[in-house]
Amino acid sequence: MPGTVRRWNYPPPLCIAQCGGAVEEMEGVILSPGFPGNYPSNMDCSWKISLPVGFGAHIQFLNFSTEPNHDFLEIRSGPSETSRMMGRFSGSELPGSLLSTSHDSIVYFHSDHSQNRPGFKLEYQAYELQECPDPEPFANGIVRGAGYNVGQSVTFECLPGYQLTGQPVLTCQHGTNRNWDHPLPRCEVPCGGNITSFNGTVYSPGYPSPYSSSQDCVWQITVPIGHGVHLNLSLLQIEPFGDYITVWDGPQQTSLQLGVFTRSLSKKIAHSSSNQVLLKFHRDTATGGIFAIAFSGQ
Repeated sequence: MPGTVRRWNYPPPLCIAQCGGAVEEMEGVILSPGFPGNYPSNMDCSWKISLPVGFGAHIQFLNFSTEPNHDFLEIRSGPSETSRMMGRFSGSELPGSLLSTSHDSIVYFHSDHSQNRPGFKLEYQAYELQECPDPEPFANGIVRGAGYNVGQSVTFECLPGYQLTGQPVLTCQHGTNRNWDHPLPRCEVPCGGNITSFNGTVYSPGYPSPYSSSQDCVWQITVPIGHGVHLNLSLLQIEPFGDYITVWDGPQQTSLQLGVFTRSLSKKIAHSSSNQVLLKFHRDTATGGIFAIAFSGQ
């Protein structure tokens, strides 16, 4: 300002470390209030580090000094003060570096009424998190989902004729080593069951691999009322002696029998008079085989 004694028109500004706040840069520094001077008494400060999905925070301490046991710093991997705690630090020992496995991290500082100290200075840097294992190829099914990063989910669906064994939706978990929250499901051909559809295919257990177990499998097929069931057993690669498929014109084995089909039988077509048929596959040989029975309402 004008005058014989030069002075600023305002007092010089101060750069003061704040008590908490939101931090969204890919790298940065967090200081205790008043750093490098002593922090005030009775402080509860919370900083939230928010990074893009797929990144975690690598946290390193440059300075650390608090009143032992009473004043402390907590760091959590997650978006809230109830998220997984990575560490709680107090005293004068410099903590080691930390890796947050979430794109959100919480830094919480508490001081009581006495013995204030310089506090802490830490820096963080974003690092790219590893994706969960690729669930594809998914045999006999379809995987739907946008990505395999932490927190993202994928949905599994089976092709017609197959049944899902396991969880239909998996979510990529937080953690240094990425993995899904459940084992990968499988699409398998069930040994029997109730099928309600206008058309479809009944496969042998394990299809397209040969069936292996000696068991009887029973399927009940139901099409809309007013239609019969047309069966095409053209793919019938089963053992000619001991393995066969029986078809009944109705929902029970006491219904009229439409035929017993084997590999050697030339006729591979059947028609029902009702909207329901019963199929029974019997196997008693050691060698496996495959079959696929197409059905439709007519």
